[in-house]
Amino acid sequence: MTQKIPSHVSVLVAKIVAEQPLHKGFITASVAGLKEDELALLEDHLSFCIRDGITLDYLAESYLISVMDSLREQVYFAKHKKYRYSSFAEVAGDVYFNKTYMGHYMHALLLTLFFWPNHREMFRFLKNTIPKDKPGKYLEIGPGHGYFISTAIETTSYGGFLGVDISETSIAQTKRLMDHRLSGRPHKDFELKCIDFLSADLPENGFDAIVMGEVLEHVERPDLFMKQICRLAKKDAYIFVTTCIDAAAVDHIYLFESTRQLSDLFDACGLSIVESLVLPYEGKTLEESAAERLPVNVAYVLKRK
Repeated sequence: MTQKIPSHVSVLVAKIVAEQPLHKGFITASVAGLKEDELALLEDHLSFCIRDGITLDYLAESYLISVMDSLREQVYFAKHKKYRYSSFAEVAGDVYFNKTYMGHYMHALLLTLFFWPNHREMFRFLKNTIPKDKPGKYLEIGPGHGYFISTAIETTSYGGFLGVDISETSIAQTKRLMDHRLSGRPHKDFELKCIDFLSADLPENGFDAIVMGEVLEHVERPDLFMKQICRLAKKDAYIFVTTCIDAAAVDHIYLFESTRQLSDLFDACGLSIVESLVLPYEGKTLEESAAERLPVNVAYVLKRK
């Protein structure tokens, strides 16, 4: 039986397709792959955005900006076999510290959690692997759209939650979303800080869970981030990290070219892989994606050695 698409989701998809008809097949198939609870979650989010003064036209525009930016960068990557930029300074002003662009960026990032199958699968992977009955403290680096940390608050037994991000715009949007999603639920301590993760004053061996989604490809020294995670994690901590291979984007500056490169990175930083999820380019095998240098998404559950 064909599932009924909620009204706001249906209107948003129609607006996206009207502006970019070539995207119709992809987004229609993707929405069809959403579970009933995911559709309800997306509809609730769109209703929240409208009440918060964010129109569906704005959301459609934000999503298409992200799609077109990614396509442009992927064309550049296909030609040059490298990302356009390689330093934080090259992208910071136009992305992270540009309030207008960052507003579009963060709203688009959340929509990709539902509209891009690989992003959706990584979210499901987090929900399926994160411990539900373990107490302690949870840290998230780059909480972005806020769905990872708010899901952890809703579904786990961790007692204290901290999210750190370098972008004030990101922190503000995450705070609004979390206030909405957690409204009426039992209170748990959570805090969002606009700080640099590498220089933040955080307790060594202080966290029972550390989550970092889609950050490593945005930094110049992924090894420093992974070493810092290892330093902050308790011996038995749950560590969840996602990133990508050969996936060009306007603010991706560190190019991972293989899963072996990532496993070597984790190993060198004192971490071992417990579980992994490797998602090739939509419609391609992993071997085809590697041969054609097409984007691959990866997610890992790690532990300290």
